[in-house]
Amino acid sequence: MGKRLRVQRRGRGSPTFRASTHKRVAPSRYAPRDAGETEVVSAIVEDLLHEPGRGAPLARAKLDSGEIFHVVAPEGIEVGGEVRLGPATVPGIGDAIPLGKITPGLFVCNLERLPGDGGKLVRSSGTYASVVSHTIEGTLVKLPSGKAVYLDDRCLATIGVVSGSGRTDKPFVKAGKKQAWMTAKGRVYPISLGVAMNPVSHPHGGGSHKSKSLRPTSIARTAPPGQKVGLIAARQTGRSKKRRRT
Repeated sequence: MGKRLRVQRRGRGSPTFRASTHKRVAPSRYAPRDAGETEVVSAIVEDLLHEPGRGAPLARAKLDSGEIFHVVAPEGIEVGGEVRLGPATVPGIGDAIPLGKITPGLFVCNLERLPGDGGKLVRSSGTYASVVSHTIEGTLVKLPSGKAVYLDDRCLATIGVVSGSGRTDKPFVKAGKKQAWMTAKGRVYPISLGVAMNPVSHPHGGGSHKSKSLRPTSIARTAPPGQKVGLIAARQTGRSKKRRRT
């Protein structure tokens, strides 16, 4: 009798698959504002903090009203520096400005997907997006993946590039450090391939390790957790064929 599959064990919610969220500092969100607010408010950067499970440092900022919020820190800001929220006339590094007021060509990060959601896009260390143009549909933004999307002109975005760009250049060197990093993010490490297991331990098991699975790896979307591994509800398998233009 084989053991339970990883997809089955993850569904139980055991501590093995949980992230240690009690060590987190705070969620990264802009200070609450109305979507149509035009007033410019200033905030002082009190500290730059490290949060387990997050590659970029967090900046703790305090508004003139005394309210404190945390956002991902772009390169160039410093403790004691001032950042602004609102449609500033002269944008500076760290300022959060509506996309409709940002000059095309500038690098931005921590973009809101919808006005007032606090920032959802481009928050990983070393990443940035670029404002392409302003249109009737909204502001055209090129994301780090190369995809261009239209966002509401009222969505806030921070001027600059997210800090920690050299994080991925340094190797982990030891497996223990990689294990600690994965644990902080609530991910599984190490991961064994299904084809490397015995047939009783995984649907892909059996045969040579270097060979493919002995059974089809495509599975229906309605399959139970014990079978739902591999290509789930795949529309096609194998390499895509180039279609000839007529």
